[in-house]
Amino acid sequence: MTTDAPTPRLEPAVLRELTHEGNGPRLLDVRTPGEFRTAHIPGAYNVPLDTLREHRQELLHHLDEDVVLICRSGARAAQAEQTLADAGLPNLRILDGGMIAWESAGGQVNHGPARWDLERQVRLAAGTIVLVSGIADLFLPGLHLIGTAVGAGLAAAALTNTCAMGLLLSKLPYNRGPRTDIEAVITALRGAS
Repeated sequence: MTTDAPTPRLEPAVLRELTHEGNGPRLLDVRTPGEFRTAHIPGAYNVPLDTLREHRQELLHHLDEDVVLICRSGARAAQAEQTLADAGLPNLRILDGGMIAWESAGGQVNHGPARWDLERQVRLAAGTIVLVSGIADLFLPGLHLIGTAVGAGLAAAALTNTCAMGLLLSKLPYNRGPRTDIEAVITALRGAS
């Protein structure tokens, strides 16, 4: 069940008001567990995008009211919205600008150990590959094509709003953190109903 209407975006100031009143919407943070541990909105449930896709039917039974999807900037939240909307969940909204906008607006954040966000890691990996392949091309002509392939991948990532390199980097132990226990999330959702 897909709709053509865009999913409503929720401004950070509006979400702050709703959560301050105590009866705000359910907050699903679809970032990696590592990103979530670094900084998250109090009361948010961490359901990484791949876990959400895998367990969407189980989650549907516990998400019958308003749900706000959160990620770093909004791209993964939009993918999560599509997944849940296709499964039949109404009342979805996306935090406009994600955690970046939330923190910039002065929203309350629970902080954990600092780590680089995924986008910064992608820039480091892509830049390093391009730099090394460019220098190595001086000794082994043709290696610059590796950098060209990375550039093409980044252009495709921008056009499709997906990132294969980001997906691969999110699988590293540094980014994964503790695995999300979907049963614990479902139990918490059930208890909050």
